[in-house]
Amino acid sequence: MTLNTSVLLAGIGQMLSTVQEEADFLADDGAGILASVGTTPFWPVWPSVWEMLIRLALNIVTIGIIVHAFYYPKAKRRDYYFTFSIIGVSIFMLIYLMGGIKLKIGFALGLFAIFGIIKYRTEQVPIREMTYMFVIIAVAAINGLATAVSYFELIVTNLIFITALAVCENTRWMKHVPSKLIKYDNIKLIAHGREDELKADLEKRLGLKIIRIETGNVDFLKDSAIIKIYYEPVMDEFGTIDNINKPCKLK
Repeated sequence: MTLNTSVLLAGIGQMLSTVQEEADFLADDGAGILASVGTTPFWPVWPSVWEMLIRLALNIVTIGIIVHAFYYPKAKRRDYYFTFSIIGVSIFMLIYLMGGIKLKIGFALGLFAIFGIIKYRTEQVPIREMTYMFVIIAVAAINGLATAVSYFELIVTNLIFITALAVCENTRWMKHVPSKLIKYDNIKLIAHGREDELKADLEKRLGLKIIRIETGNVDFLKDSAIIKIYYEPVMDEFGTIDNINKPCKLK
């Protein structure tokens, strides 16, 4: 009986000691949190506020030019217009306001890794939209992280992005040739030597100026063939169903 009582008292003493240690630990943490809250000023340091606003304005102007002048006129996708604009502002604010954390390069690369592999569940992001998303993230990350460079260097960097996109989107020296997969029913015209008749028949049916034709699988039982045509674009066809969606199986 005496042994059981001593063991019980020892257990109670150990429990009280543990409770006291936890209470001291929580008290220290609470004091630290209150101290950190107390050091946060209510009024801003206006020079840093103006620096943030200037960088944000530069970021918004650059992203606006990229999205509104280069992407939207050809794609006409308002959903991606909204996505690119909001992502550009969000990434900038996230990186700029967390710039004091000693993770600058690693943090930025982590964002590239996360958003570089992003895929929406409702629709797979086309390669052109993924490229623009990467550019938007790069511009926002540079404008938010490059606090050690002058505004002139920052403006030049943004202009380099704009110039590169303007050159790549210019169709005068790099012509885009759209294509279509067609299930063709007149297999007599796919024979060698009747290419001109095949081209004339397709141009009459489709109303397109065909550049060249490639012949794929031929089904003699169903009198059909799979052909691929390359034609003169009637407009900037960057957002057509042939480029957005994977070609379905033609039966």
